[in-house]
Amino acid sequence: MKSKFRLFLYVFIISLMSTQVFSQGKSSKKLLRHVVIFKFNDSSSPEDVQHVADTFYALKKSVPQIKDMEWGINNSPEQFNQGFTHCFIISFKSEKDLADYQNDPNHKAFQEVLKPHMEKVFVVDYWLK
Repeated sequence: MKSKFRLFLYVFIISLMSTQVFSQGKSSKKLLRHVVIFKFNDSSSPEDVQHVADTFYALKKSVPQIKDMEWGINNSPEQFNQGFTHCFIISFKSEKDLADYQNDPNHKAFQEVLKPHMEKVFVVDYWLK
């Protein structure tokens, strides 16, 4: 099990690094990426999970520090996701913006929506180079 998780981490990190490499030619602006991946409780209905995803994505409009946000549902055929299904990538201009986002009342309200449905969360922050 540990080796599968290590392999998952390696694949994940390599995919993040390749995103950095391909994004370098598009923009000279440095951005801080905040990657959040959720594993939901088995007891949460598809409607509950969709409500969480919609509520999280709505932060893009209500939190001014968010420069961009995208998300998707895992469809990797490799089956290394260990039950993590929903991936969100949020972009910030600075570490201060990320900290302000984390303390924003809208983000805190989202966490209350998430709590009853989240089994695990995996978070990675990195600077786009």
